[in-house]
Amino acid sequence: MNVARAVGETLVRCGVDTVFGVVGSGNFHTTNAMAGAGARYVAARHEGGAATMADAYARMSGSVAALSLHQGCGLTNALTGITEAAKSRTPLVVVTAEATSRRSNFSVDQTALAEAVGAVSMRIESAGDALAQASRAFATARDGRRVVVLNLPLDVQGEEARADRGTVPEVPPVPAPAPADVARLAEAIQGARRPVFVAGRGARGYRAELVDLADRCGALLATSAVAKGLFRGDPWDLDVSGGFATPLAAELIAGSDLVVGWGCALNMWTMRHGRLIADGAVVVQVDVEPEALGAQRDIDVGVVGDVGAVARAVAAVLEGDPAGSRTAEVRRALAERGRWRDEPFDDAGGTGLIDPRTLTIALDDLLPAERVVAVDSGNFMGYPSMFLDVPDEHGFCFTQAFQSVGLGLATAIGAALARPDRLPVAALGDGGALMGASELETVVRLGLPMVVVVYDDAAYGAEVHHFGPDGHPLDTVRFPETDFAAIARGHGFSAATVRDPGDLAAVGEWLAGPRATPLLVDAKVTRDRPSWWLEEAFRGH
Repeated sequence: MNVARAVGETLVRCGVDTVFGVVGSGNFHTTNAMAGAGARYVAARHEGGAATMADAYARMSGSVAALSLHQGCGLTNALTGITEAAKSRTPLVVVTAEATSRRSNFSVDQTALAEAVGAVSMRIESAGDALAQASRAFATARDGRRVVVLNLPLDVQGEEARADRGTVPEVPPVPAPAPADVARLAEAIQGARRPVFVAGRGARGYRAELVDLADRCGALLATSAVAKGLFRGDPWDLDVSGGFATPLAAELIAGSDLVVGWGCALNMWTMRHGRLIADGAVVVQVDVEPEALGAQRDIDVGVVGDVGAVARAVAAVLEGDPAGSRTAEVRRALAERGRWRDEPFDDAGGTGLIDPRTLTIALDDLLPAERVVAVDSGNFMGYPSMFLDVPDEHGFCFTQAFQSVGLGLATAIGAALARPDRLPVAALGDGGALMGASELETVVRLGLPMVVVVYDDAAYGAEVHHFGPDGHPLDTVRFPETDFAAIARGHGFSAATVRDPGDLAAVGEWLAGPRATPLLVDAKVTRDRPSWWLEEAFRGH
């Protein structure tokens, strides 16, 4: 067995069950080896799409995904998706061929490229270390929640690998939280009158532990955007904290005297640049990594540990008044105004354009509750993020750590493959839809019953509303209206153009039918008003 095949088979034996990629001469044999060993191979139309599909799949499946790339240009094409995954600490192994001759057209410094975007760079140096290095790459991705770029030099791939199969790396035990830290957190909770828990990516999967602790101390429950849906259905759920927070949620979070971030960075997005933290409020952060504590803002208490383990430990020693913020008045307010759709607004639709709020509320009513929603970046992104409900934290895939436009469709594909039990919904702006349009063919080829919603304002809307008020010319960020429905039909989609609520009947008809083809909703949305979260977003630029 040669090295190319041995590396592919080793990664599958370690636990990789799905690999995304675009095959070229340099990664042909490794990709075939992974597929031959039992992994599902998903062919994308662009390496950038493949990288984001792998990222989304890993997030929604909870497993390590793999990305297979050609040397040089295959890696550079994938860099934006790899950067997003690295910033999000997604467990992902990028297996990339590597040119070994500097005279090769494909020759680039792949180690420098990986390290520049925050990934871990590793290399198969020889046939003798191929299996061990592949196993280490998998373990580093899994245990450190890192993106590992595993370089596979062309001149090593054909060498004869060792005959033994190597060992699958064991999962290391999670250290128990320090008793002194647990006591400090319990003391902070017991001393609070209006506590709020804000759960982030590190809290996914620990709903039961956090709800139990919150019930014991009367805490309200909120999430960062990436953990949206974690507390869905709980009567004390505030939904998302930060720029997407409802007015009621923002009011209640800003009025708390204790903010506990559970696996959450409490960064500028989640805390509105600190404006959701009241003067004098105690700020606590719980994270498995010591370096994460206080990295985004000053904190009063830091606890190193797994979210579930810390929550259980604190619950075991907690004493005090369980009332907290959970008054009858708060409960009634959450029942009446706990969702964005409960907030009144003046519909701005008409003259052939639909208000995106009206559009999204109608879609929320039409689409089945069991859904997985993926949202691209852009001026429109708050509408699906705030007005579309999801069943739990596995129903929302938010690839926004790098704030790149164009990742939404690929995100939805990866999420759909990880959760085939749910209807996949991709929410895109017109700019992102055109950037990722090559993967429309992938949706059709894979037979995914996906709903793709394009919020078409014929512009890069964020720039229009950011620079327009100052009188700047906007010709560079405005475009003619695009017939996305025609583009979608050309790829094999069903499609509907929506200019008023009545046009959404076509969505209901598609949902009631066999869903034999995916559906694209070409929504021509109003363009005159800026999204209210834009001011928050541009504070961070």
